[in-house]
Amino acid sequence: MIDDPLTEGPEQKSKPVGRAQGIYAMASQTEAALLMIMNFAFTEGKYNGSTLSILGRNSVFSQVRELPVLGGSGQFRFARGYAQARTHTYDVKTGDACVEYNVYVRHY
Repeated sequence: MIDDPLTEGPEQKSKPVGRAQGIYAMASQTEAALLMIMNFAFTEGKYNGSTLSILGRNSVFSQVRELPVLGGSGQFRFARGYAQARTHTYDVKTGDACVEYNVYVRHY
């Protein structure tokens, strides 16, 4: 389960804009790859109350990972597109990571 802060930038004091909520599970027996089921739930700014839904395979040690955007709500109703994930920082000791998502969507 994940319920992580969604912020404007990677800095710890970066402005929060929502939560990244969902589930991930191992998707491979031979590499570090996850099945990601995730919602970006926006709680601030012009997208407050809207969500984006992402589902896909995340090969966590690839430099850039692409995941499909399957839909959304509020201002992102009928959203379709993709998200590119890049690991900004990773702490081997704790397993904590800061991941940058660049999201490209078409919506109504």
